Amino acid sequence: MSKQTAESPSRARAEEQSATGVMEEASVATFESGLDKDRKTIKQQQKTRVEGFDRDTLLKLYYQMLLIRRFEEKSAEAYSLGKIGGFCHLYIGQEAVAVGAISAIRKDDYVLTSYREHGHAIAKGMSPESVMAELFGRVGGCSHGKGGSMHLFDKELNFLGGHAIVGGQIPLATGVAFAAKYKGTDRVALCFFGEAAVNQGVFHESLNMAQLWKLPCIYICENNQYGMGTSQERAMSLKDVAQKACAYEIAAEFVDGMDVLAVREATERAVERARRDFLPTLLEVRTYRFMGHSMSDPGNYRTRAEIERYQERDPIKLFSASLKEKKIIDDAGLGEIDERVRAEVEKALRFAEESPEPPAEHLYYDVYANPITTAPEEN
Repeated sequence: MSKQTAESPSRARAEEQSATGVMEEASVATFESGLDKDRKTIKQQQKTRVEGFDRDTLLKLYYQMLLIRRFEEKSAEAYSLGKIGGFCHLYIGQEAVAVGAISAIRKDDYVLTSYREHGHAIAKGMSPESVMAELFGRVGGCSHGKGGSMHLFDKELNFLGGHAIVGGQIPLATGVAFAAKYKGTDRVALCFFGEAAVNQGVFHESLNMAQLWKLPCIYICENNQYGMGTSQERAMSLKDVAQKACAYEIAAEFVDGMDVLAVREATERAVERARRDFLPTLLEVRTYRFMGHSMSDPGNYRTRAEIERYQERDPIKLFSASLKEKKIIDDAGLGEIDERVRAEVEKALRFAEESPEPPAEHLYYDVYANPITTAPEEN
């Protein structure tokens, strides 16, 4: 578990000078000066980790991250064209977290997450077609067009949402882990949430219960440093989320969320602990979202310079550079993967556009265990 970086105090002082939390270029200079050094450090550490994985695994991780990135880019385009309604929270910049963590579990393990879940759904095995169709509100979607962007679900894959209430999935994942243990299985539950959810009471209640009852739940805090438009510095007194595990004597680890292999290795350690000893773990995975909180967020609370500097630590670019330096793949191979990914995303878009909208009678479906087959008579 590591301490908060030394740049945080300067960032806090800069934000105190602004009532809106928008930081001027001069104010963030100290905070951002270490990013280039961090990028080089991450790159060197990742190159060392690459040596511990086979080529197929590495390329699969890269393919999944790129697929999520291109999928989200296409989703943003479709949203701008009015093809996707409601809220839409994109995962661009955070791909290494979902891909790294979910690659460390089995197919029969469980995943629960928040409303920013397109990437998690795809990483768990859901087809881009079923996800895109759900965003479009079409029958071919994973929730038959009734859930939308924030409520993806697939029982067969044990992907149990997609939850719009901040922190709402945390006690549910705790219950799923309890059920897995009660039934005598060695399954684990991964629970993803943002750092803003840590301030919710259910976070603390769940961690306390998970440790008391020895539940195989892995709590993964995707700390992208902003809860909607409010920086973590302005909302959380103890900013090291991993330290909060000390109150419940839960194992915890701070993880670099821009390194897919670091995320995978940390999750593997947590999974082993959960399967062997039925013990929970809290992982604080530090990451950064390149887009706004949602598609309707203008992002006035941070500077373009800040975003661009974090983009220099883009997890996909860092990983592709490591793969090239280790002779795992060359530029031609990366280009071929990109073409395959783009074709898969275009296929998903066509599927969503061609899938029909739910008919009116579907209002009576998925309400009760036994569907109502006839509409009530009009008065």
